[in-house]
Amino acid sequence: MHLVYADEQGNVFDHPELYGIARSGNDLVELLEDELIPLPSGATLVGLPYTRPVGMDPVSGKMQVLPGSYQAVGALLPQGFTRFYVPGYSKTDKTQKFPLFGYTAVVWKDGGFYVAAGQSDDPEPWDPENCDRNELKLEVDRLLETYPDNKLYKHLSHCALEYECLTASNTFLQRLEGAVPVSFSCNAGCYGCISEQPDDSGFVAPQTRLKFKPDVEEVVQIMLEHLKTPQSIISFGQGCEGEPSTQAKTIIEAIKRVREQTSIGYININTNAGLSDHMRAITDAGLDLMRVSTISALDEHYDAYYKPRGYTLKNVEKSLKYATDKGVYTSINYLVFPGVTDREEEIEAMIEFARRTGLKLIQMRNLNIDPDAYLSLIPPAKGEIYGMKTLLDIYRQELPDVVIGSYTHVPPVARQ
Repeated sequence: MHLVYADEQGNVFDHPELYGIARSGNDLVELLEDELIPLPSGATLVGLPYTRPVGMDPVSGKMQVLPGSYQAVGALLPQGFTRFYVPGYSKTDKTQKFPLFGYTAVVWKDGGFYVAAGQSDDPEPWDPENCDRNELKLEVDRLLETYPDNKLYKHLSHCALEYECLTASNTFLQRLEGAVPVSFSCNAGCYGCISEQPDDSGFVAPQTRLKFKPDVEEVVQIMLEHLKTPQSIISFGQGCEGEPSTQAKTIIEAIKRVREQTSIGYININTNAGLSDHMRAITDAGLDLMRVSTISALDEHYDAYYKPRGYTLKNVEKSLKYATDKGVYTSINYLVFPGVTDREEEIEAMIEFARRTGLKLIQMRNLNIDPDAYLSLIPPAKGEIYGMKTLLDIYRQELPDVVIGSYTHVPPVARQ
């Protein structure tokens, strides 16, 4: 399990002597064999800017910073895999923040790269290598020609071709889960927002926020084009927009118009669910799936990250429970981070939250954040830290009726 590091030109090396280590919360830790899997297809190795690699001498057991102009290396995992540890590193400039990605510890072992992670879902549907870029370009051109006045298709074409967003790409390839963003505004100020950041945040938003309010007809056109197979999912709420429920009127009218024309496929919303009245109305309009973003079931932690405007975690819980009671297949988009999510108090709170709301699926999503910035933002640990691998075992044992996954699924039982 040797240390992996990179030079300033991006060339990656494995150290002949030092072992690779990892990070859980603020602690540097030794990696165990059963916490490693081969680097998955679709994963990317990246250098961590403003860092020095840290390895462990296997003889003395001491950790040491690698001398020279080298960077620590992390892996960016595709959907379907849950990170167990962050890379071990030492920052050379603590005022600088990492780009907003989810960095996973990586080592060299048995002639290949291994990562500190576990498979939590089937990675095949969301493997970026399964997206044919040539076919995508043809389908983008076809739909832009079919709907020349649809501003949403133009926006999504940029997301698909420039950002290589798989959900946007699916919209043109008309497969799996497609995207229909509707909102340029938000009722939260998420610390790690990927589409809008304050000038003084130190982060660069990796995506461009939607800048216009789509017409209902534009939304309906995209939904009807996508909902053509029983397994199709079309989703409000994307990384390139704000909170979709702020545009509840548009969503409600679009759902009603679509369901007047077809009953095929599933209509989903990815939301913070803070606007309880709006969420209730959207649910009643004919919503099939709801995925609620959260980072914690503890108020202090939730508020520190989301910075909610005009709502609380109680509103989120209320929205989830209402949707579950109405037969919506509910899930959470659980933003997880090693050394935080696996804290004793976090685990206990989330188990009770899941039981109270009746949610059906927990989507484990690796939080894209600078570790030091995030840890300085949230409350310190109060109890034992169990480890991410153990956390998954606990959830499966304590919540046997809740699916542990990585992305949105159609319900396991088909509609009648």
